[in-house]
Amino acid sequence: MPLSTTHDPCLQGDGLVIPSPCRPEKRKTQMKKMVSFMAVLAIVAASLFGFSKAAQADEIKFVGVITKIEIAGKDAKTATATLKDNKTEALIVITVNDDLTLDKFKDHRIVEGDEIRCKYEVIDGKNVSKLFRKTAGC
Repeated sequence: MPLSTTHDPCLQGDGLVIPSPCRPEKRKTQMKKMVSFMAVLAIVAASLFGFSKAAQADEIKFVGVITKIEIAGKDAKTATATLKDNKTEALIVITVNDDLTLDKFKDHRIVEGDEIRCKYEVIDGKNVSKLFRKTAGC
């Protein structure tokens, strides 16, 4: 005869414990893990979204024709190129630092009059190129 007069749904006839729905401590642990996982996932998603918007806001893209190229010397690590924007007709001075583009300036593979697809950021008041390519290809 059982010790209590009420029926306990977690006990079977010979006193064995039934798993899962009758074990509230196990359910609480599972819920805590699920909530923690969802919180971490939400934080990661929010940070990725925020960083991508910040990065996109700083880059400016345009297509224009080179009107002037200035290289400081043979071994120069920077050059400036003045481009005329095709849409606004404005002259934009771009500072170029990457070695590949500098080599193309020195070898005359990119010259005045070429149409360029450019992407740049404003850093310390200077327009620093991130992408500087001919529209027709090199």
